[in-house]
Amino acid sequence: MSATGDSTRVRIAAALAAVAVAVTAVALAALPAAGQRSAGPSAQRGSEAQRGSEAHAAEFAAAASEAAVPTATVAYREVERRAIAEAVVEAVRSSTLGAQVAGRVVALDVMAGDHVKAGEVLVRIDPRSASQAEAASRSQVREAQANLANARAAFERSQKLAAEKFISQAALDQARAQYLATEAQTAAAVANAQVSATSASYTTIVAPYEGIVASTDVQVGDMATPGRPLVAVFDPKALRVTATLAQAVLARADLSAQAISIEIPSLARSLAPRAVTVIPVADVNTHTSQVRLDLPPDAGLMPGQYARAAFVTGRARALVVPEAAVLRRGEVTAVYVIGTDDRALLRQVRLGEPAGEGMVEVAAGLVAGERVSLDPVRSGIEASAPRARS
Repeated sequence: MSATGDSTRVRIAAALAAVAVAVTAVALAALPAAGQRSAGPSAQRGSEAQRGSEAHAAEFAAAASEAAVPTATVAYREVERRAIAEAVVEAVRSSTLGAQVAGRVVALDVMAGDHVKAGEVLVRIDPRSASQAEAASRSQVREAQANLANARAAFERSQKLAAEKFISQAALDQARAQYLATEAQTAAAVANAQVSATSASYTTIVAPYEGIVASTDVQVGDMATPGRPLVAVFDPKALRVTATLAQAVLARADLSAQAISIEIPSLARSLAPRAVTVIPVADVNTHTSQVRLDLPPDAGLMPGQYARAAFVTGRARALVVPEAAVLRRGEVTAVYVIGTDDRALLRQVRLGEPAGEGMVEVAAGLVAGERVSLDPVRSGIEASAPRARS
């Protein structure tokens, strides 16, 4: 038998019992006072009808009582004490790509939210100025190479003449110095040409890795200057949660991955970290430290989302009640307490921290041994229904 069928039959039995009680009350009210005082066949028939209605109501009440509201007993148990830390979801790999050369943006090939592959072109800057500078550098290299060839030939001639004593040693030293200086100038020209070629490549901005475009900070036609942010990208497969903990809490916290839980309030989700890293630096103003909690690859979150991290700091004995018994209406938190007469009475309570396994700590409003309804909605309906006369 399914749980849905049981629940439906329970609700039908309760409703029929309430209807029977109401019918009995109407029948009793309709009996005339004179008929009740007079003896005779009509009074006897009224009495028999009344007894029949009461028996009918008793049968329905017995059927309803067979499917009683499930209850739980309030009791003490050992619970974990947890410290809740504010946290935020971050990308392990997140890059803001900026311009390294000046120029006008001539192409923006992506938009925020686009998926890009490693090496894919994101932004193009006008390359004409960089190309012209590269061409000029190449020309300077050719000039320097020609001067170097001339200086080498002059030095070689001076060596031959000095060997035959046609020139002095000073003239030979001057030719050697001229050759070495020209050789150095050629090396400098080659290096400048390489810098120009590298700068020309900076006009094309490509994705450093596969990821998602987080934002674009320029538009086509904007002027790019060295250091200006152009595009931000991140890797959605590598995320983490960074929590901030006070040093006193950090000293008591269990930092094993299985003892930490991460809650995403906006999604009503809980996650377990893959790894835990404590940053060994404390903030001098707040005296707090950061703890990084690596998330699984399929977390399905995004950078910037708000999160809470719960760290176990010890164990204590506390009064707990099942979460299913708690009724929340606006700012009121209450439970239905089952009395000795099996009547449900609404009682406001003050709750503490979640105790795990579907339990929550009770700070005030209940005592150990009391029974609470695990179906507060049904208990509220039954409590508001009219009760049969005794």
